[in-house]
Parts: sequence; C-alpha cells; structure tokens
Amino acid sequence: MNGRANGTIEEIIHKTTSNTLQVCLVKTGTSTPMINTLELRPLNKNTYNTQSGSLKYFFRYYFSTSGRNIRYPNDVNDRKWYPFFDSKEWTEVTTDLNVNTSNGYQLPQIVMSSASTPISTFAPWNFTWLLPSSTTQFYIYLHFAEIQTLRSLDTREFNVTLNGKLAYARYSPRTLAMETIFYSTPQQCEGGKCILELKKTPKSTLPPLVNALELFTVIDFPQLETNQDDVVAIKGIQNTYGLSRISWQGDPCVPKQFLWDGLNCQSADISTPPTITFLNLSGNNLNGSVPQTLLQKKGLKLSSKKTSVVIPVAASVAFVVVLGSALAFFFVFKKKNTSNSEGSSSYTQVSDDRTTRSSEPAIVTKNRRFTYSEVVTMTNNFERVLGKGGFGMVYHGTVNGNEQVAVKMLSHSSSQGYKEFKAEVELLLRVHHKNLVGLVGYCDEGENLALIYEYMANGDLREHMSGKRGGSILNWETRLKIVVESAQGLEYLHNGCKPPMVHRDVKTTNILLNEHFQAKLADFGLSRSFPIEGETHVSTVVAGTPGYLDPEYYRTNWLNEKSDVYSFGIVLLEIITNQPVINQSRERAHIAEWVGVMLTKGDIKNIMDPKLYGDYDNGSVWRAVELAMSCLNPSSSRRPTMSQVVIELNECLANENSRGGTSQNMNSQSSIDVSMNFDIETTPGAR
Repeated sequence: MNGRANGTIEEIIHKTTSNTLQVCLVKTGTSTPMINTLELRPLNKNTYNTQSGSLKYFFRYYFSTSGRNIRYPNDVNDRKWYPFFDSKEWTEVTTDLNVNTSNGYQLPQIVMSSASTPISTFAPWNFTWLLPSSTTQFYIYLHFAEIQTLRSLDTREFNVTLNGKLAYARYSPRTLAMETIFYSTPQQCEGGKCILELKKTPKSTLPPLVNALELFTVIDFPQLETNQDDVVAIKGIQNTYGLSRISWQGDPCVPKQFLWDGLNCQSADISTPPTITFLNLSGNNLNGSVPQTLLQKKGLKLSSKKTSVVIPVAASVAFVVVLGSALAFFFVFKKKNTSNSEGSSSYTQVSDDRTTRSSEPAIVTKNRRFTYSEVVTMTNNFERVLGKGGFGMVYHGTVNGNEQVAVKMLSHSSSQGYKEFKAEVELLLRVHHKNLVGLVGYCDEGENLALIYEYMANGDLREHMSGKRGGSILNWETRLKIVVESAQGLEYLHNGCKPPMVHRDVKTTNILLNEHFQAKLADFGLSRSFPIEGETHVSTVVAGTPGYLDPEYYRTNWLNEKSDVYSFGIVLLEIITNQPVINQSRERAHIAEWVGVMLTKGDIKNIMDPKLYGDYDNGSVWRAVELAMSCLNPSSSRRPTMSQVVIELNECLANENSRGGTSQNMNSQSSIDVSMNFDIETTPGAR
C-alpha cells in the first residue's frame, strides 16, 4: 500500500455475470492471505470489453510534462493516470479549451488537454513496452483529440501500426473531441516486445498526435461464478433451515478446492457458469415424510434415514429451485397433508376470466404466468419506461431480484387486442432461437395483459442508426453482423418452425440488440403460419408497417414467407443508406424507389451512409445493395429465400472481414456526432 515498502495495489476490470460478486483470497504458499482494502468502481458497460477473461492493469499514461498523477475527482471513474514524456523525441501540445470527452470512456479534461507529437514533422511517433512473455495477451486503448489550432491548409492524418502490422489507416483526430481507438480482439507481441507506431500519410502536413494510452493484460479465470439461480436457491435453503457449516462461505462452487461441503458442481467449459448437481443434507436433524413433489421428480434419487434426508440433485437450476421451495414446504409444515394439482403436470392451463374474449381458447404454457401485482412489483410500479409501441408501453423490470426483463403492457386504447397478445405468447412458447427475443412469462389477469421478455440492453437498431442512443456510429462490419443475425432469426421462423411462420412486421425497430450487440427479432403479435406441402400462400387481412409492406401482399391479400423477404430488403437498404424509409423531400419518397433511381445514374457513392466515411469494402457494399434490390422484386416468386439471404450476407461479411486497410483490426469510439476525415475517393463508384 502507499507508504509501505512491500505494499501492492492490483487493479482489474471484470464484467460480472450477475448483480453479485464474490471475492476470494486463496492461500497458495505458507503465508496467510490478507487484504487491507477492497474498492469497487462501476464503469460504462460499453467500454473495456473483451472476447473473454478480465483485464489486469499494465499501464495508463497521459502524455504531458506536468509530472502530476491524476485520479478522482478529476477522473469520475477514479482511474489513476500517470504522466509520461520522452523529451528527446517528442514535443508537447496543450490547450486551455474544453475537450468533449463524452464517448463513454470519460477521460479527465486535464488528461485530454495535453498531447505529444514527434519533434520532427516527418518522424513517426513510437512507443515501446515489454510484456511478461510472448504468450501474454493484451488490449490497448488509444485516446485522441485534436487540441492544436490548425491553419486552413493544415492536415493531420496518420496510420497506426503495432509491430509493423497496420491496425488503423488514415486516421485524423477530431477537433476538441475525444475518440478512442482499440483492438476488439486480444493481441500478442513476438518475444514480448511491442512497438506502437503512428506514422503520417503522404497527404498530411502535420506529424501524428496522441493524448493518452492504456494497456491491460488478459486474466482468464479458470471458472465463472456459480449459476446465479443455483446460488439463490442454495442460500435460501441455508437460511431457511439455519444450516451452519464452516465451508459454506462465498461462492458455492468456486474455487474448486473450496467447494461447499455436501455439494457437487459441474460446468461444461470455462465459458459456462458451474451448476450445482448434488446436495447432501444428511446429519442436519431434518425429519418427516418426503414430499411427493420430490419423490416424483424425474432423475431424482432419494435415500432417507430416521433423522436425515440425502438428496442428489440431477437437474441443476430448475430442480434446485424446486428443491428449495419443496423443502421449505416440507420442513415447515411437515405434519400437514398437501395436494398440488400443478405438480401433476408440466403444463398449466390459463383460464379465461374476461367475457369480452370468451370465444378465444385459453393459453397453454410452460412459461411462468405472473399476477398483475407481481408485474407491479417487478417494474417498481412502472417506474422506468423503455419505450412505446402499437401494443402499449414497455417498462424495465427485475425478476428474482437479479434478472432484468422488459415488460410490455397492453394499452386499453391499443389497436392490438387479446388475439394479437395470445398469438405472440403461443408463438414464443414454441420457438426458441438465439436470434429471437425470448419470452420470460406473461400476465393475463382481467383487463391487465403483459408480456415479459428478456431484457435487450442496447435497444433497437433504428435508435442506433439515427444516433438517438448516442455512442459510436455503427461501422459497416457491425451492421453486417446485425443483419446476418436478424436474417438467421427470420430464416428459423420460415424453415425451423412446424408449421412455418411469417413475421409480417420486419423492420429496424423490431430488431433488438443485447449488451453484446447480438441482434434478435422481436414483436410477434402479427405473426401467422403459412401453408406447406404444395400450397404457396394463405389469404389473410393485410397487416404490417407502411413502407415495409410487400406491395404484392397488399394488392392480393396473399401471404407467404416472401413477404418477410421484401420487408427485410427494406431493412438492408436502411443499414446501407441510413435514410428514412419514407421521405417526402426526396426525388422519390420511398427508399426502394430512391435507391433504384440513384443506381440507374451509377451513383452508389451517394447511396452509402456518409457517416461511414468510406470505411468499408467496396465489393461487400455492392453485394449488399444488389441483395437488397433482389429482395424487393415486385414478383415474390423471384425474390430469394431467407436461407439464400443468410448465405449471401455471410459472404458480404467475409469480404468485409478479409479486407486490408482502414479499421481492419481496430475499432473507434467517439462522441455522438462522430466525424472522421477519410479520403472520399475510397467510396465505391458505379460499376
């Protein structure tokens, strides 16, 4: 610690899998583990992300001659910034003006108000460091802001390389606005020696400039924390029966050598939280008859003694939760006879308690049915609004104290009614895919209808395209990944469901993004089955969103899966152009017509989203545009299937990933109104 010759301060950045964190000091030698202070600091979840593992602090420098260490309150996250400057090779640039640091990393003003550049205009800027070994993996974060007043003819543009390999091409820092360039994958240096170089391009009149630099090595923990549902259940059992065992402290399964007595745990791999598979409660003076619920549990083995019960658990989370509730009922009311009608079946039939929909059949479901009072509790009396749609308001909620959910309440004035509510519940009960939003449960109580979904932390695609959510602009690679995942969800509805399903409302606001920017299709209230085995369509009342609606379906009322393909083509044009679907001020109001006119003029340059600044593979863009236009063919029979769309989009993504040059390996994160100076001649011309 500070002031102690043998003191040590360790800093790591760790993303938890739940809202609890267990810290354990494990004895590895002859000494006794000890700690003086443990401090936790929350960080923006969209920063310092890793493919796997956690980040261990290696160094954090800002380039200044001040000699002053910086931390809280200058740094709102209490990071420690140390000054570093090579006076023989560098010259310092400073400013008294305010720098916009609102790009998520929130660096202190004092850090971003200074920077280093090479003394010679023609020299590169170099920085070297040594790692513990050549196998050490690391993540690097470079923070930039142009803080020098440039003359009208001045240009600052440079390439970023690591050990001679191009990482970012033709980069120009923004004037008085912070941007962060970082690797999205862990890096290694041969022999453990790393050389970072910033080298001006031929068109640049000024040398490179950099304000600050952070580097972290990767820590791979051998096990994740125990599955949170298992932890809640086992601690509930511990508290209910006052079980006191010395080993029952901290995480039940981790570290392995300090597993709680009486437990067995297993994990499929290091990326999967361990689950509790065996629980031995013998020797605890628990007595009475074993509940029928436990005796009838599939895969459960029981052996009992007069004063003890030994219970092997075979089904992890689901069973541990059942075990906790069943044991609580058994040991608190051991003399009371019970009858559990719900325990005799894995399904629960929901009764219809509203005369206004007495003609509708009841919903049969495995998912949890919540009462309205439970919905009020989980949303904290509808405190936080996430959004609003045709169905009604969507609220943030929490189930079981830690699982975040989105709660969609049916508005009494909504055009959608019980029929759409029932359709969405029943569809989500029978479809399960990583690119479809999952249903946690529902409420069907009187006039109160609610759908409880998994929580999608990053909102919908339209918000990110329009800039409403702030943060960095979605680059071309990210956009392609999102539409690939969306296409996979749609392809599953068409080919993986029996009978197949048509979504009928594919649009950018119904493509949701989780904390890892994984895309999932949502809003299935308009979904319908479509015929198979020779029949090509079903006649139905037209439904959908103007602009996305298949004109053939609108004209004929004949619905098939190609109606979704048309809507998906509109989504593709949106991610390419970042233009509204309908815009009366354009030469052609509808996006498909406008793009068609631009293509006949050979003008693809003005089709592409200008916020991408030419940072994309030309071939990838052309393939995406051509695919979108084929999806919009007036004749549904001539449109591709979603399986063909998925294949083609994966090819586009492969082209983008394999290209050299700008942003091949590194990402940038800037403030909301990002603006970079890339050579406009890199945008695709007509072919």
